[in-house]
Amino acid sequence: MIRFLISLTLFLLMPASRSAAQEAVTEFGTGPDPLLVRSTTDIGIIRPVMEQFAAQNPDLTITYEQWGSNALFQHSKTACKTGDSPADAVFSSAVQQMVWLVNAACAHRYSSALTQALPPARRWRDELWGITTEPAVIVYNKDRLDDLEVPRSRFALLDAMRTRPDLLRGRVATYDIAASGLGYLFAYGDSLEATTFGSLIEGFARIDAIATCCSAEIIRDVAEGRFLIAYNVLGSYVANAQDPAVGVILPEDYTLVLSRAFLIPKNAGNSAAAARLLDFLLSARAQDLLATSGLVSRMDSAETGLTPSARRFIPLSPALLVASDPNRRAELFKLWNDAFDVETAR
Repeated sequence: MIRFLISLTLFLLMPASRSAAQEAVTEFGTGPDPLLVRSTTDIGIIRPVMEQFAAQNPDLTITYEQWGSNALFQHSKTACKTGDSPADAVFSSAVQQMVWLVNAACAHRYSSALTQALPPARRWRDELWGITTEPAVIVYNKDRLDDLEVPRSRFALLDAMRTRPDLLRGRVATYDIAASGLGYLFAYGDSLEATTFGSLIEGFARIDAIATCCSAEIIRDVAEGRFLIAYNVLGSYVANAQDPAVGVILPEDYTLVLSRAFLIPKNAGNSAAAARLLDFLLSARAQDLLATSGLVSRMDSAETGLTPSARRFIPLSPALLVASDPNRRAELFKLWNDAFDVETAR
């Protein structure tokens, strides 16, 4: 059975208050004009970008709050409805939640030459913009698995779980879809690929896979050998970790590609500064900084080895509203809970 480290029950009871949910806070700049940014992106990863933006905008003091995706979504919904403690800018890897906020009339419209230059899959209604390109990858421990043992597609991973259960039992990890909005998004994306999704869930159950919430912890445990393989990890976190013990595979059958979504809340107190931040994030200078931090993969064949047909870009579009539909969520959770024995954390 798969072992969940954070239960669905705890997720449903998660408080939405700012003080209980934000994970870390830092400030950039010392100007008189405040800008409040809430994001799921780790401060350590985004720091060079925010420092450069602050240096170019000395009139601002930027308060950057790092949140978990589900807590950020709940807080943003409440702020939209009540006007209580809104951010000036929000960006999140759980893009289905951001599409929901735009559809619920929670976003401020903005347009510039840089936003208009985005491809359609990374821009919706001039209210939501994709600022990164990040693949979902398979990671593995290079010291424990040689090249011949590394699964380079979902079909190869299925075969490995079937033929080598003793080696992999309890040593394969993936996101807990209840605790991680990003994990849910990737599971939803996989569920659209009917040829492998059901078999993957059954395979994970057979080898007692581990489901947990957080990219950094998964990558650390792969590096230390607790896990041999981790599935659907966001590639930017692997690139940022730069651990020589961790190898990366972009699945050859298909690779999901995420673009973190940026939104200016409709009741933002400093929407003008938020728009300046958005344009900076889309600028060539910031995109280079984001690439250095692993948040932008150019996705050309020479860099990734992927054919165009193997790339599955997750579009910022109304299609993602299906992922947030309560009935669709209930179906996906039921499928997981029917296949796996969910242990409640104590």
